Amino acid sequence: MHTTGVRKIFLIIAGGLAGCTGLVVAGSTTAAPVSAADAPTQIDLLTAGDYSVLAASSVTNTGPSVLNGWLGLSPQTSVTGFPPGTVNGETNVANGPASLAKDHLSAAYGVAAGLNPTVSGLSDLGGLSLTPGVYSGGELSLNGQLTLAGTADSVWVFQADSTFKTGAGSSVILTGEASICNVYWQVGSAATLGASSTLVGTVMASDAVTVGNGVTVSGRLMALTAEVTLINDRITAPEDCPPSVISPVFTGTTTPGGTVGTSYEYDVTSTGSPSPTYTVTSGALPAGLTFDADTGSISGTPTATGSSTFTITATNGTGPDAVREFTIDVQAAPVTPPTGGGSGGDTGNGGTGGSGSGTGGSGSGSGSGTGTTGSGTGTGGGNAAGGSGSTTVVRGSGSLAATGAEAPSPLLTAGPLAAMLAGASLLIVLRRRTLRRRG
Repeated sequence: MHTTGVRKIFLIIAGGLAGCTGLVVAGSTTAAPVSAADAPTQIDLLTAGDYSVLAASSVTNTGPSVLNGWLGLSPQTSVTGFPPGTVNGETNVANGPASLAKDHLSAAYGVAAGLNPTVSGLSDLGGLSLTPGVYSGGELSLNGQLTLAGTADSVWVFQADSTFKTGAGSSVILTGEASICNVYWQVGSAATLGASSTLVGTVMASDAVTVGNGVTVSGRLMALTAEVTLINDRITAPEDCPPSVISPVFTGTTTPGGTVGTSYEYDVTSTGSPSPTYTVTSGALPAGLTFDADTGSISGTPTATGSSTFTITATNGTGPDAVREFTIDVQAAPVTPPTGGGSGGDTGNGGTGGSGSGTGGSGSGSGSGTGTTGSGTGTGGGNAAGGSGSTTVVRGSGSLAATGAEAPSPLLTAGPLAAMLAGASLLIVLRRRTLRRRG
C-alpha cells in the first residue's frame, strides 16, 4: 500500500466552496501528510467479518429491515423483530460460532483502538475529503458528507474516544478504488446513526449501536457489550474482501523430546496472513529428523542421542518475520531386561516303603520317599525276634531302604501292588514255619 507524492489533508475546503469558513482543527488548516509507512493496514475481523449485525445483550428490530449477512448475538439470547425483518444469512444466538465471533470482534476492536492517530482532535467530519490514515477525536460526529479518496489497498480508521453520531441524511462517499472492506469506526462508548443517513464501513462500538429509521449501511454494525437496535434499515456486509495482511507470530508449546529408534513428529505453528512458510536459519535438527518448510512439520526417527538447538524463521512477505529458537533432546532407547528362564525339573515320585522279616518273629515296615526329577528315596523298618536285616529296593531310578531278618521279595520292585503281594507271601511263609514247629 502506498501513496504517490505528498497528499495533504485539507481540513478547510476553500476553493469552490464559497462561504465555508472556520477551523476544523484549532490552530491548523491542514494535517500532516500520510506516508506509506504511517498508513494503517487492514484490520482482521476473522469470523466476525461474516456478520452484518453482531451484539452482546440483544438485537431488536422494528419494521422490514434487511440484513445481508449473518446475525449474531452472544452471550445473551434476546433477538426480536425477525420477522418482519429478514436475515439473508445464518443466525447464531448464544452458540459456539457467535461466541467465537465476539472474541474476534474484541480482538479487532483492540487493534483499532491501539493505532497511533495520524490526525487527532477531530470532531465533525462533515465536508471533509480524507486520504488513508487514522483519525481520532473525543466525540466524533458526521453532519453532511464525508469523502474518502484512495485505492483498493487504502485503509481508514476512525477513533472516537466516547460517542459517534451521524446526522439525519448524512453520508460517506468513496472515490477512486476505495473499498468498504477497509473503513473502520472504533467507538469508545455508543454509536447513533441518524434517520435516512448512509454510512460506509464497520462500526465497532464498545456500547450500544442505535440506528434510526431508513438508514443504509454498507458494512457492519457491532456492539461489543450491549445491544443493536434497528428500525426499517438495510445493512449489507461486504463480500469478497481481500484477505488481511498480517505478519506471522509463532504459536504452540515447546518441542517435546525424542527417543532413539522411536518415530517423532511435531508441528511448528504460527498465525499470519497469508500463511507463513518456514526456514531453519541456524543450528540443525537431530540426526534422523527432517523439516517441511511449507507446513512446519518436524518428523522422522532419531538415530543419535543428544540435545539439538536450532532457529526457525516464519515469513509471509509482511514484516516483521517471526523468529523462534527450538530445542529437541533425544534420549537413548530404554534397555529391556531378558525375560523368562530355564524350566524347572519335574517332581519325582518317592520310593515305596518296604517290609522285612526276621527269624523268630515277624516284622513289618513302611517307608516314605521324596525326590526330584527321576529320583526318590524311601526308608522302612521292621523288628523281628530273631534279629534284624536291611535291604534296598530299586524302582525305576528311585531307592528304598528297609530293615528285616529276611531278604525282600523281588516282587517289591513292581510298586505298591507288588509290595502288598510280597507281604501276603511273607505271611504265608511265616505261617508255614509256625505250623512246622508245632508239628
